[in-house]
Amino acid sequence: MSAKTALIVGASRTLGLALATEYAHRGWNVIGTVRGDRRTGLHDLAEASGGRVTVESLDMTEPEQIAALRERLAERTLDLLFVNAGITRGNIPIGDVPTEMFVEVMVTNALSPMRVVESLRSLVAPTGTIGVMSSRQGSVGFNTRGGQDVYRASKSALNQLMRSYAARYADAAHTLLLMCPGHVRTELGGPDAPLTIDQSIPGVVDTIDRHSGEPGLRYLNYQGQTVPW
Repeated sequence: MSAKTALIVGASRTLGLALATEYAHRGWNVIGTVRGDRRTGLHDLAEASGGRVTVESLDMTEPEQIAALRERLAERTLDLLFVNAGITRGNIPIGDVPTEMFVEVMVTNALSPMRVVESLRSLVAPTGTIGVMSSRQGSVGFNTRGGQDVYRASKSALNQLMRSYAARYADAAHTLLLMCPGHVRTELGGPDAPLTIDQSIPGVVDTIDRHSGEPGLRYLNYQGQTVPW
């Protein structure tokens, strides 16, 4: 039986690199994307993988690069397409956020992942999985303290766009997942976050695999629990 194939978009470091590493360790073939031509941890993983991990270049905020990646992968079939993206530009009250900053975060965290999903969906096997990295902070129901206004809004927008996507392709058999990795110690999550990457990502992968073959959209955390919209 041939190994399954995962495309991890945004796999150069932290959560994305950990996802690529976890799937490779579980016997999958992994295609990971990085921005630009600088060397990253994904390159090190690929060199040590015996051909199981390959590296592609993609800045997903550039639509022409998404189209070029689609052409390069045209003959591949993906069992998993997972888009990992998340930037924040500080904890600034919304009234003080410059327009350029708002646009940058929204384009990176919401619009660009959906462009990738729309462009590459035809490469995903009929019963394969399409996932994007969301956040607990994208939950309107969980927002009782405020803060991180633009980041929260961008992840809520991503969630809404995935709901629209799921409705548009309601007849498809793809598993659709919005994944919340938990509050993880990364540059984004900060040094005081309660979870390490090694505590989060195996749970994310377990949750993705557990729902493989189940059509429809789910919003889940790394423990497999449903997150309120």
